[in-house]
Amino acid sequence: MFKKAGAYLACGSQGRSLATAGAAVIEQKIDYTHNNPVVAGFVENDYEYLHSSARDYAGIKGLVKVIIT
Repeated sequence: MFKKAGAYLACGSQGRSLATAGAAVIEQKIDYTHNNPVVAGFVENDYEYLHSSARDYAGIKGLVKVIIT
């Protein structure tokens, strides 16, 4: 996600970007993304997936540097 002029850009369906204006929408997108490995059956909990930033949200160091404010 990229911050641009007070809004956030997230990748939408079919590779199009969409502007999301609220924290609730961004949180919903993050939760959906974190849940994908669980739905696919790779892990039982989102934070168990090594390549997921859900690890950082759970207080576990992940592979990607994530800054949570």
